[in-house]
Amino acid sequence: MNRLIKDHWYVQYSEETLPAIQKGWVLPVDKWADCDPFILMAEDWFKKGTFPDHPHRGFQTVTYVIDGRLEHIDNAGGRDILQAGDVQYMNAGWAARHAEDGVENDIAHTLQLWVNLPKEKKKTDTFYQNVYAEKAPVVAIPDGTLKVFSGSIAGITGPLQTIVPMTLTEINLEEGAEYIHRTPANHNAFLYVLSGDVTIGKGGDEEVQLKKHGVATFQYDETGDSHIESDCRLIANERRTKLLFYSGLPIKEHIVPYGPFVMNTMDEIKEAYRDYHDGKFGPPAI
Repeated sequence: MNRLIKDHWYVQYSEETLPAIQKGWVLPVDKWADCDPFILMAEDWFKKGTFPDHPHRGFQTVTYVIDGRLEHIDNAGGRDILQAGDVQYMNAGWAARHAEDGVENDIAHTLQLWVNLPKEKKKTDTFYQNVYAEKAPVVAIPDGTLKVFSGSIAGITGPLQTIVPMTLTEINLEEGAEYIHRTPANHNAFLYVLSGDVTIGKGGDEEVQLKKHGVATFQYDETGDSHIESDCRLIANERRTKLLFYSGLPIKEHIVPYGPFVMNTMDEIKEAYRDYHDGKFGPPAI
């Protein structure tokens, strides 16, 4: 089965007020119904002081560090510094409280993806998992490599353990390389071009060429089986073409993304704010 392109666009960026520097919406939040289970993805450049202590509830995050250093602090005592190519997973569950910031004078450049949790899992325990770039398995392909962070890709399973089944693969291709990327046919999927130039699709009217900052979303088999894979053909038109390919099993539930929370109803959003102000999320992350 070939994956057909559903939509494609280039990210638009806005200048921010220091210590934030620049922001772009790779996946705007108003596309959440089409991108299920993915809610949004933000690309940010920022310095220390942009994202101090704050709460979350009802979803997961997957943060990929493009450049600079990112410091993570949570109110359970976790603290770490992630660098370029590292990934952090957070299950916010019922009550996450953390900070994520640049280190010293670094400009942190990150991609943060919000992934929905099904209603019955929104009260799960909060936990974090870091996958450092050198710990993610690498698969050699003709004129390129795959780095598998999550899911089973090309016979390799990534170390990231997400609650909602998903895959995350960093794909590096040299000029002229042709590669077929296979993911579960019943997963919704999208890719983001980090560098270079790539042609996507099987040819003709079903083919799209994207450069850096390009995004493509794909159709999927809503009644399919997770053991059946779909194919996405990629051809690199420049050397050092790098992209991230994400896929995830849709949840098919209505959601209300509001501020730092993602719940199923507005009443649940109000409850989250009350719980936070009543101290139920625990002490600050400092």
